Amino acid sequence: MRIDLHTHSNVSDGTETPSELIRSAAAAGLDIVALTDHDQTTGWASAAESAQEVGIGFVPGMEITCQDPQGISVHLLSYLHDPNYQPLLDELDLALNARIIRAQRIVERLAEDYPINWDLVRDHCQPGSTVGRPHIADALVTAGIVANRNEAFANVLSYRSRYYVAHPAVDPAKAVQLVREAGGVPVFAHPKASKRGRVVADSTFYDMIDAGLGGVEVHHRDNTEEGKRWLLELAAQNDLIVTGSSDYHGTGKLNRLGENLTEPEMLQRIIQEGTGSQALV
Repeated sequence: MRIDLHTHSNVSDGTETPSELIRSAAAAGLDIVALTDHDQTTGWASAAESAQEVGIGFVPGMEITCQDPQGISVHLLSYLHDPNYQPLLDELDLALNARIIRAQRIVERLAEDYPINWDLVRDHCQPGSTVGRPHIADALVTAGIVANRNEAFANVLSYRSRYYVAHPAVDPAKAVQLVREAGGVPVFAHPKASKRGRVVADSTFYDMIDAGLGGVEVHHRDNTEEGKRWLLELAAQNDLIVTGSSDYHGTGKLNRLGENLTEPEMLQRIIQEGTGSQALV
C-alpha cells in the first residue's frame, strides 16, 4: 500500500487545486494521500470528494507554522484534528496574520533592489490562500530575477539573505498540546532538514514529546541521513509514529508524489489516535 502523508494544494503554497492534487496522487499510484496545507483546512472537503471519485483513501491534515524559543522555525503536521476547535483556530489566525506582515516586509526589502512589489506577489496567490515565501519566489520568477522556486530559496529568499525576515509563531510544544486537545495527532515535519536552515536542539524534541508529540517525519528528502538515523532511534525510545512523505507542492518544488512513503501500520496508529475528524480509508 502506497501512502503519502504530506502534500500541499494551492490553498497554501502548492500549484494544484485540492481536487487536482488528489487526481495527481491517483495517477502516481498512491492508495492513500493526506492534504496538509499550511495553517488551513479549507481544501479538505473538495479533496475528500475527489478521493471518493477516483477511489483512493484520504487523510485530512494541516501543517502548522511554529517557532522555538531560539527563533528556529518548526513545522508541525496535524492529522485528524477538529478543524473547528477554537483555541487552535485562534493560534492559526495569529500565524496567518504574521505570515502576511512578514511577506510584506520581505517584499519591501526586495523592492529596494529588484522590480517586485506586493501586487505582483498577490497575483500568484489564490483568493484566501496562505501567503508565504513560495509566492514571493513565484513573483521573482515572473519578474525574471530567478529561474524557479529552488533558485529563489537558495539565494535571495534564503534565511542567510539580507532580505530574510523572521516572524513570530506559536511555540511547538504549545502547538502539540493544541493539536491533541483538538483530537489530532501531531507529527514533527522534516525535523532534521538542516539545508533549510537551523534545526532545533534535542531539548525541543523532548519538550514536544512531553506535550504529546505523536510522531516524526523521518523519510523526507530534506532530512540528512545522519538525522534520519537519530530520528529512528528517538522514535524507538519514545514509541513515536514514523512517517515518510513527499511534501509535494505540484510544480512548485522538485518533490514528487510517493517519493517517500508511510507504512500502513503507522497510518493505522494515526487513525486510532485521531478523534477530531475521520480518515476516508
